[in-house]
Amino acid sequence: MKNKEDFKNAAKVQPAVNYPPEVNPVAFSPSGKKKKRKYSADEYVEGILSGNRTILSQAITFIESTLPDNAEIARQIIDKCFPLSSRSVRIGITGAPGVGKSNFIESFGLHLTRLGRKIAVLAIDPSSAQTKGSILGDKTRMEKLSIQENAYIRPSPSAGTLGGVADRTRETIILCEAAGFDTIIVETVGVGQSETAVRTMVDFFLLLLSASAGDELQGIKRGIMEMADGIAVTKADGPNRLNAERARISFQNAMNLFPLPTSGWKPAVMTCSAHQNSGIAELWDNILEYVRHTTSGGYFEKLRKEQEVTLMHAIISESLTSSFYSDKKIKPLLKSLEKQLYEGKITSHNAAFALLDKYHIKRAP
Repeated sequence: MKNKEDFKNAAKVQPAVNYPPEVNPVAFSPSGKKKKRKYSADEYVEGILSGNRTILSQAITFIESTLPDNAEIARQIIDKCFPLSSRSVRIGITGAPGVGKSNFIESFGLHLTRLGRKIAVLAIDPSSAQTKGSILGDKTRMEKLSIQENAYIRPSPSAGTLGGVADRTRETIILCEAAGFDTIIVETVGVGQSETAVRTMVDFFLLLLSASAGDELQGIKRGIMEMADGIAVTKADGPNRLNAERARISFQNAMNLFPLPTSGWKPAVMTCSAHQNSGIAELWDNILEYVRHTTSGGYFEKLRKEQEVTLMHAIISESLTSSFYSDKKIKPLLKSLEKQLYEGKITSHNAAFALLDKYHIKRAP
């Protein structure tokens, strides 16, 4: 039994043990957020050119930022990287959900890395219409490709942007090319009438179709097929091989009805299997042949110039929209007019014209 002296000692406050902190206090700010070093535009560009992928990722995040304070440095980064771009083959890949885009891109990317090419995959994930959030899980879906030394996967949210691409995909391409990637793959969120903006930023537009999707010819928009420089029927393996070949013939017959595009290139319909890696090498050879064909005729360079003009118009449209909604005169009037619309006191046209008049924009005739 313990004596009184033992109880008295137990009641005494023992000296505290100084354990090391669980987190590095230098690495975190008082708000609990990890501190990130702020680089200048020149430092970002230097890191990109040296192949530093951490700096490249940070630079892409920087140019994707919508904060006004970041706009000037982002513009400087793009301007400094632009002269070092245009040294790659840009490939856009689209297809309906379930067609196997991620599996195809992984198999295709692994084939290219084995050939010694450096590839950057810009994978666009659909964003929630309510929260604007995205899963951004392409590095998980392309597990084998993501660990390749010559491959870089950058998932970005679409954030509501139409055209199947993210808001800064064009600028991201420029940064990746400056970083030394000679093959840029842009994966869109899907296929449809609005999923076509990717065509305005790539050299080769590849449409993936499935042989087991039902009545394929009625389910695919003609506009998408007409824009395609190549079509691949996926999952052409096992018992589905025969169905894939039948689908290939049907799609090729449909493509033969379209007029020859201005490039002079006649798109081919091929079959492939990401699971068995069949048809992948042939697809890449077809893309290289397209590049040779369009380069020799001057179309390749002409297309790149047209894309620069398209980018200019996109930047103007985006800048005007941003300026309009951030205008101090517009914000209070916008809230008032929205309330009137809910109450049925004003039409949408009159509300829009009232805002445009306030912003001093001449109405379209």
